Amino acid sequence: MGILILTQKIMMYLSKGKELKRNRLANYFLLALLLVTVFTQSLRASSILIPMDADTQENHLKAYGITYWILTKQQKVQWLLNYRGGAFLLPDAEVIRRECQIRGVTFEVLTDGQTQAILDEISSPARNQEAVILEKAPKIAVYSPLNKQPWDDAVTMALTYAEIPYITVYDEEVLGDKLVLYDWLHLHHEDFTGQYGKFYGAYRAAPWYIQGKKDAEALAVQLGYNKVSEEKRDVALKIRNYVIGGGFMFAMCSATDSFDIALAAEGVDICEPMFDGDASDPNYQSKLNFSKTFAFKDFTLERNPLRYEFSSIDMTTQRGNVPKESDYFSLMDFSAKWDPVPTMLCQNHTSLVKGFMGQTTAFNKDEVKPTVLVLGENKINGEARYIHGIKGKGFFTFYGGHDPEDYQHRVGDPKTELELHPNSPGYRLILNNVLFPAARKKKQKT
Repeated sequence: MGILILTQKIMMYLSKGKELKRNRLANYFLLALLLVTVFTQSLRASSILIPMDADTQENHLKAYGITYWILTKQQKVQWLLNYRGGAFLLPDAEVIRRECQIRGVTFEVLTDGQTQAILDEISSPARNQEAVILEKAPKIAVYSPLNKQPWDDAVTMALTYAEIPYITVYDEEVLGDKLVLYDWLHLHHEDFTGQYGKFYGAYRAAPWYIQGKKDAEALAVQLGYNKVSEEKRDVALKIRNYVIGGGFMFAMCSATDSFDIALAAEGVDICEPMFDGDASDPNYQSKLNFSKTFAFKDFTLERNPLRYEFSSIDMTTQRGNVPKESDYFSLMDFSAKWDPVPTMLCQNHTSLVKGFMGQTTAFNKDEVKPTVLVLGENKINGEARYIHGIKGKGFFTFYGGHDPEDYQHRVGDPKTELELHPNSPGYRLILNNVLFPAARKKKQKT
């Protein structure tokens, strides 16, 4: 309105042919120019919002990759917890807009005023929301054997699809103390007990099982061990120390319970002769030390080598015949301002996530330690599907099941094509954990 009035006043003087003093006319134009500048700056975008709600975002999974990519450019991002599905607030730049367009990620351009209004809304004590600053792209390592098949690991598929870089490590690197080079470690669906995934009953004559056993034994000897179980035990202990020292560990499927079993069975032979060439220790169940584990307590080991099961931790057989159509788990609701860590890990565009099976499908809630947070559960079946805890200076998250978009994955099945599932809630939980180490550190409650 000010610009319009000034313009009209100048035109009126000119139309009437009145002589204006040069300095007075100059002052009018300078004032008008100033107002135009202020008005233009008020419209200029200052931020990019990547919404993560169900109705707006076209590709939730690649949105994590955009956020990670910006962090690699030494720029900070704000993660808006519980705001539009856990939206990301980015600095505005043409190169960022273009990258979002290339990757198919929905974004909105905001002015200074709009950005501040959102942040003011989030900061209100009446809102269960919080803005968490992400500062640094975490260095990611995936613990995985070289002969891993494409169908083996949902995490590597998620990272690849989201275009988040990672390094593969295995026993040589772990035992060589290389984990300190990384901020975040994912455990491939590994068997840390030395029982070769308990595949003996169904697949002991399969060429891939025979070759895998030979490879594992050769690697153990190369690293100075007589048994695979002893080598895997020391790998588990190294990973334990990595977490205690401040690392972030994420594990899925059998890497969750077999890791804790290996810790509890330190110094105890729980392997039958077909696995390690000699008998197991008598009464080995009574020799387990549950104080050494991360997440589980009071579990009973499966002694039968022909059963595709490690222990009573897993609920796969205990849950009965749950129909696929009704197999869901609920994400817990935490206080974003007081409990930002579990809130970050639960960010999603839905609180109800499709269930999916694995060798370790879900965890017996009665055998989860009271110090461990249950982030996702199926109350009807008494299952914990997604859990998180603190160990020393570090954190761990265990996620039951094999592939969030393949309900009952079997050996030899084709891999999941994430191009068909760009908005997968189950895969979002994986990527929440990838960004979690980037958050500005606050003192955590123990």
